Amino acid sequence: MLTTFPALPEQTLAAANALGAWLAQNDFVGKPTPVRADVVILAGNAVIPTINAACALAAAQGTPLLISGGIGHSTTFLYSAIARHPRYNVLRTTGRSEAAILADIARQFWKLDDKQILVEEKSANCGENARFSIDMLVNRGMTPKTAMVVQDPTMQRRTMATFARVSQQCANAPHWLSWPGFTPRLVNTAKGVTFQPRQRGLWSVERYLSLILGEVPRLRDDANGYGPGGRDFLVHVDFPQHIEDAWQVLLADRTLADALSSRSL
Repeated sequence: MLTTFPALPEQTLAAANALGAWLAQNDFVGKPTPVRADVVILAGNAVIPTINAACALAAAQGTPLLISGGIGHSTTFLYSAIARHPRYNVLRTTGRSEAAILADIARQFWKLDDKQILVEEKSANCGENARFSIDMLVNRGMTPKTAMVVQDPTMQRRTMATFARVSQQCANAPHWLSWPGFTPRLVNTAKGVTFQPRQRGLWSVERYLSLILGEVPRLRDDANGYGPGGRDFLVHVDFPQHIEDAWQVLLADRTLADALSSRSL
């Protein structure tokens, strides 16, 4: 895989950052840290800063950490991220669920107590993350009033819409709070497009751009989308005009399309 991504027109870069920030739904913009929640739910993903943010929050607040994630089509990305990490690379990964690996991180590196960690290892997609997490809370007799949901920033808005959809029939569903841990931002440099600030354990730029472009059709409430008018996996999601405008800019940019089509994602 190529490690650099060619520079993009500034208008395109601004559109990608607008879409990325919107997808990374953050209910706490402008606040130094999220408010306290009764439980933190970490959905399995391979973005190390997001994983660290969830563990740090649970550790700082003494909050139960429910980690949801079995083995799915993206689990190998977590294996790779762990293998490349200077501290986490001691953990065993191959053949293990995402939740089991993330629980090891929480215990060994963030010093969470076993009693503080709940592990859900069966879910293989976003819908099952939501459904099985809610089932675990019910089966444990836990009735949190608020739950902080932490996910890969590219999937945060879809995850929140999924939790809202799955919990529609729950009499005592918590108030879902959304926090991605951080919001990605891309910049042009002399060597091409990169993230600012640079952090360990992020996507490649091409994978990130491909992921955010793929989220828009999923979030649509039409025959092909995941909303009530389509596959009914999500509650209805409103698209602000500036996101519709950003989407049109991204669709029209041939530099972006050609660069992504030439990559092995």
